Amino acid sequence: MQDNIVVKKSMINKNTFQKILALGALIILTAAFSIASPNFASKNNIVSILLATAVNGVLAIGVTFVIITGGIDLSIGTSMTFASVMIGVAVTFLGLPVWVGVMVGLAAGAMVGFVSGVCVSKLKLPPFIATLGMMMITKGLSLIISGTKPIYFLDAPVFSKISTGELLGIPFAVYIMFGVALIAHIILNKTILGRYTFAIGSNEEATRLSGINVDKWKIAIYILNGVFVGLAGVLMASRLNSAHPALGQGYELDAIAAVVIGGTSMSGGKGTIAGTLIGAFIMSVLINGLRMLSVPQEWQTVVTGIIVIVAVFSDIVRRKKASRV
Repeated sequence: MQDNIVVKKSMINKNTFQKILALGALIILTAAFSIASPNFASKNNIVSILLATAVNGVLAIGVTFVIITGGIDLSIGTSMTFASVMIGVAVTFLGLPVWVGVMVGLAAGAMVGFVSGVCVSKLKLPPFIATLGMMMITKGLSLIISGTKPIYFLDAPVFSKISTGELLGIPFAVYIMFGVALIAHIILNKTILGRYTFAIGSNEEATRLSGINVDKWKIAIYILNGVFVGLAGVLMASRLNSAHPALGQGYELDAIAAVVIGGTSMSGGKGTIAGTLIGAFIMSVLINGLRMLSVPQEWQTVVTGIIVIVAVFSDIVRRKKASRV
C-alpha cells in the first residue's frame, strides 16, 4: 500500500514538474518575442493569440483523451472542417436556427468519432490507419457537400458572435476554451471514463482481463474526442463567419504537438488537460511570433516538426529513466 502511495506521489510530482517546465518555456518564448518585436505584446496581438489558441486548444483537449489511451487521431483537422460544413448546410442551406446548426456540428464530430472508434476497437485497425482513412473521407465529404465552395453565414449574423463577441475585451471563444478545459479536466480526473482512459493507456490487456469492456470505452473516448472536434468546427466557422471546405488539414499537427509539448505521453497512460492547454499556448505564441518576425510559412512548419520530435524524444527518455527506477 505504501509503495503504491509513493508511486502515485512520484507521478503527481513528475506531472507537476512537466507542467512547470512547459509554463516556463511559454514565459520565455513570450518574453523573447516581446523583445524581438515591439508589436508582439500589443493588445490586438495578444487577443489574436488567444483567439487562435481557442480552436487549437479545443482540438488538443479532445485528442488528449485519445493519446492517453495510446492511440492517435489524424482526422481531427478535416473532421473539424466537415463539422463546420455541416453547420453551413443546416444554417445557410436549410435555414435552421443557429443553435440547431451548432448541435448539428457537434453531432457530426461525434459521428466521425464513433466511426473511428469502431474501426479501432471492433475492426482492430491501427489508430494511425483508421484515422488516416477518416481524414481522407471527411476531407472528401466536405468538398462534395459544399461543392468545393465556402459556405457563408450572411443570414445569421449572430453566429459570428460565438467566437468574436467580447466580454471585458476577451473573445467569447477564449472563455469557451477555458470552460471546455475545466469540463475535460473533471471528466479525465473525476469520472469512470477518465479512469478507464488512463487504465487502457497504461495496460490495455490487463484492463481487459479485469473485466472491463475496453472496446466500449474506446468508442466512448473517440466519440468524446469527436464532440470536441465538432465544437472546434463551431468556433472556426464562427470566427471566419463561413465554412471553408479546403481548410482544416494541418490543424491536427498543431493540436498533437500541443498535447505532446504539454507532457502527454505518446505511449499512453499519462497526460493532463492543464499541460495540453499550456502546450496549445506555446504553439500559438511560437507561430504568431515567427509570423511577426516575417519567418516564411515553410520554416514555421519546420520549427513545429522539430519541436514535436524533441518533445516525443524527451518523453521516451523520461520513460526509460522511469523504468530503471
